[in-house]
Amino acid sequence: MTWWADYNIIYDESQDCSMDLSAWVSIINQSGASYDNAKLKLIAGDVNRAETHRPRRDVMYKMAAMEEDSAGFVEQSFFEYHLYTLGRRTDLPDNSTRQIQLLPAATDIQCEKELVFAPTMDMPYLGYQQYDQDYGRYGNGDINVYLRFKNDSAQNLGIPLPAGRIRVNQADPVDGSLEFIGEDVLDHTPKNEEVLIEMGNAFDVVGERKQTDFRVDRASRNLWETFEIRLRNHKDEEVSVAVLENLYRMANWEIESANLDWSKDNSNRIRFEADVDAEGETVIRYTVHYSW
Repeated sequence: MTWWADYNIIYDESQDCSMDLSAWVSIINQSGASYDNAKLKLIAGDVNRAETHRPRRDVMYKMAAMEEDSAGFVEQSFFEYHLYTLGRRTDLPDNSTRQIQLLPAATDIQCEKELVFAPTMDMPYLGYQQYDQDYGRYGNGDINVYLRFKNDSAQNLGIPLPAGRIRVNQADPVDGSLEFIGEDVLDHTPKNEEVLIEMGNAFDVVGERKQTDFRVDRASRNLWETFEIRLRNHKDEEVSVAVLENLYRMANWEIESANLDWSKDNSNRIRFEADVDAEGETVIRYTVHYSW
C-alpha cells in the first residue's frame, strides 16, 4: 500500500502573477485485502525503510470514485515527520486507487515568475585549477522559467506540504479552457518556506554567452577571463532575467570589472539581474581574476 500527493495550480497572469492551488492524495491498495470503513492516516517525510521484494507489476488499477465530504485531513507533527488524519472513515478496496482532497483549495496566491539564464550550471568548481581555455568558452542555452510562491498563512496556506507532482494550467482568455503549461516535482515543504516550480524554457527570450578574453600567467599564478552575455527579448513587453554564472576555474577569484551590478550567490557563483527592453537586447560584460 502506498500514497502520493498531487497538486493542481491554475495560473493567472492577467493581474501580475497569482494562482489557485488544490491538492489531492492518491492511495493505492495492492495489499491483497480490502479495508471497509477504515480510519486513514498518512505519514509524510523521508522515512527510512528496509529494502523488500519488488511489488507485482501485473495489477490492474481501478479508480475509486472520489468522495465529497467536508471532513478532510487534519495535519499534526509526528516524530520528525507529519501525520495527516482523515476526519471521516473511507473504503479502500483491494487493487484500487482512491483520490481524496488533501486540503481546501487556496485562491489568489501571490507568486513571482522568474526567467533564469544559467548556462554554466553543469560546470561547477571541482576543487582543482582549470587552465583549459576552451573549457566553458561558449555557453549558449535556454532561458528557464520558474514560478515562486510562499507557503504561509497570508497565502491561505501555511501547512506542511507532502512531496508530490505539481501541475500548472492557465486559462485561455479566448474561450476560458484550461491549458497545461508545465509541471514539476515538489519536495516535502515545511510551512513558511518558498516553493519553486520549474516550468520549462522561454520561447521569445534567448541568451548567448561567449569568452572574449583569456590570459593565464602560471609563473605569477594569475588567470584572467572575460565573458560577454547577450540577452535578446522578442516579446512586446520588457522582461527581467536573472543570469547565474559559476566561477569554475579556481577557488580564489574576484570580479575585476563588470558593466552591471552583481551579487554573490555562494562561494563560486555570481548573479546579475538584467532588464531587457521589448524587442531589445541587453549585453553583460565582466572580467574575473583568479589566483592560486
